[in-house]
Amino acid sequence: MAAETVNQETQQAEQPARTFTQAEVDAMIGERLSRERAKYADYDQLKARADQFTAQEEASKSDLQKALDKAGKLQAELDALKRSNTARDARDKVSAATGVPANLLTGETEEDCKAQADAILAWRRDVQKYPEARDGGEVHSAPADGASSLWAGISERLRNN
Repeated sequence: MAAETVNQETQQAEQPARTFTQAEVDAMIGERLSRERAKYADYDQLKARADQFTAQEEASKSDLQKALDKAGKLQAELDALKRSNTARDARDKVSAATGVPANLLTGETEEDCKAQADAILAWRRDVQKYPEARDGGEVHSAPADGASSLWAGISERLRNN
């Protein structure tokens, strides 16, 4: 039996490779393409049926389901508005307590806004430091009320805008 297998392999190896004409190749490719096209011939029909099913399913939703969907959307919108109002109220409260303009605060909670306001006030204190200059041996410091009144005027203008 092993000898028969070896003989068959050698006979196959001795046979010359077959060459195909262009017409034969075109025919083979055409057959293959027609088989593939046959697999997906009803694709458009299936897609149309799926679209019809989706439309029918939407139309068959009960009035209760439609009302529940609308209520869910409205509830989400209401929750977003409440979060926005709560954040605005927190910013206004911290602004009134610290003197930092509310439009500079971006936190969502009162604690976040308080931390931001503290950071802004610390930065402002660092910026308002004037170097001490010696003039005739006397130490002069920056006028405290002039800088604070300037800042108060700027803050007031920002609040009014």
